[in-house]
Amino acid sequence: LRWANSWVFWRPWADVLIVFRVEWLPWWVAFGLLAFGVLAFLPRFAAYRRRNWEVVFIALASALIARFGAVELIRFFYNRPRPFEIIADLHRLVSHDRGGSFPSGHAAFFFALAAVVSRYYPKTSIVFFLAALNLSAARVQAGIHWPSDIVAGAVIGIIVGLLAHSIFVYSICLKSTIGQKLYMVI
Repeated sequence: LRWANSWVFWRPWADVLIVFRVEWLPWWVAFGLLAFGVLAFLPRFAAYRRRNWEVVFIALASALIARFGAVELIRFFYNRPRPFEIIADLHRLVSHDRGGSFPSGHAAFFFALAAVVSRYYPKTSIVFFLAALNLSAARVQAGIHWPSDIVAGAVIGIIVGLLAHSIFVYSICLKSTIGQKLYMVI
């Protein structure tokens, strides 16, 4: 943690880069996800409209469940202090509330997005996983999270994302199977 945080105040451009990765990269990732749905309205991508909106819906739902369900449940029982609360000489670039460090909500949210995208577009998901890793590492550099917070958030996000996708696919298969059986009976 101290090594990652030692880059803070090293060069002004490095500080700007860290702040961008903490504050603005999450928005770019979210807009990238919404681009799947928006691009589906172009004639060239009309064949992917249902699939793209399915990605957006399941990814956002799983990310919200990971962040505001699983993470908050763990934080309710375990309120871990943030690095800037414990380490006195830690450099802080971004202001943040105290407590609630474990697990990282940002990591859970963005890794859940990436996990769902990986089930539909494996090659594109590499960009989402790299962005999630990048913004999570920046939060360690900025002194907001411990590395273990990021790992736990990533694991939670990936598990919730994959579970949400599996449940959705199973429910669609179940509906279509029941529908076909009812149609054959009638």
